[in-house]
Amino acid sequence: MNLNELNSIQHVISQQIDDSIRLKEHLKNQTEILVKVATEISEAYQKGNKVLLFGNGGSAGDAEHIATELLGKFYKERNPLPAIALTTNTLSITAIANDYGYEKVFARQVQALAVEGDIVIGISTSGNSANVVSGLKTAKELGMRTVALVGKGGKITDIADYIISFPSTDTPRIQEAHITAGHIICYLVEEIMEMALNPSRNER
Repeated sequence: MNLNELNSIQHVISQQIDDSIRLKEHLKNQTEILVKVATEISEAYQKGNKVLLFGNGGSAGDAEHIATELLGKFYKERNPLPAIALTTNTLSITAIANDYGYEKVFARQVQALAVEGDIVIGISTSGNSANVVSGLKTAKELGMRTVALVGKGGKITDIADYIISFPSTDTPRIQEAHITAGHIICYLVEEIMEMALNPSRNER
């Protein structure tokens, strides 16, 4: 690799890092909705409910990542918080896809697992993934509170109660922003839950 090629590659790397930072900056304009989502989740937990999450590909990974932070811990030592990623059971996914079509792989699971008061989170960089749209629509019809993590928008924005969006069509950059949003929500949930369990903390 010659010097010109090295400089070109370094420029591309710097550009990708800058693009990622710029997109994440849009979270600063969505602090109110992040707090509302975290509050909804915390209130659901206090009532004995759970969080269901789903997405495709990298978004499935984000769903599993966020669920893990809630089930295990983020920063704080605390009781595990019930969260289920509907992307992990390959038998259910392939059976539902085979019998009902891939569009129904999340909707059927929501029908089976969700109860009133649960929070359902759908993740789609395009906002148009048919199975994510169907899963959120089913959740909405069953009376669940719904959250969408998207890029520019898409069909999901007509369904979800809360929308966290980023003005981009660059899938990798959107996914990086989504997991940052997920981490912020997990942080806020832990803080809110601790305050609920220790009211005296608010008086300090």
